[in-house]
Amino acid sequence: MNSFTRSVDLIQRALDVNTLRYSVAANNMANADVPNFKRTSVNFESQLKKAFESEEKARNAFELKTTEPYHIKINNVIDYKTVEPQRVVDYASTEKANGNNVNVENEAMDIVKIQMQYKMLTMLESFEFSQVKTAMSAIR
Repeated sequence: MNSFTRSVDLIQRALDVNTLRYSVAANNMANADVPNFKRTSVNFESQLKKAFESEEKARNAFELKTTEPYHIKINNVIDYKTVEPQRVVDYASTEKANGNNVNVENEAMDIVKIQMQYKMLTMLESFEFSQVKTAMSAIR
């Protein structure tokens, strides 16, 4: 896979994760006054980092061939395309006396951050395609 395809794929996945984060934060805000409601967050970057680290580790390690399916594999490469965002519910904290742990101000700040990240990602994607357009116009 070339770097352009990988970059665009990663940007698309990040845009999808940001959309999920936006809906999760909006759901948290909508349930800010519901007794015993626990806020949810989205975990994606740490799992993606593990996948990239496994690729790097496998690239630098010697190759071990296995001849039987029950042999132990040491080079477990995680394909970044298989990494999915995980919704994580925070059961540990409590913000209000009714058992709810949603802080509306923090959720509003998260939504602003998500919107800014989304705008930055769309600009990155536009830049990637503008580079291809520039390269193709130079070929003519």
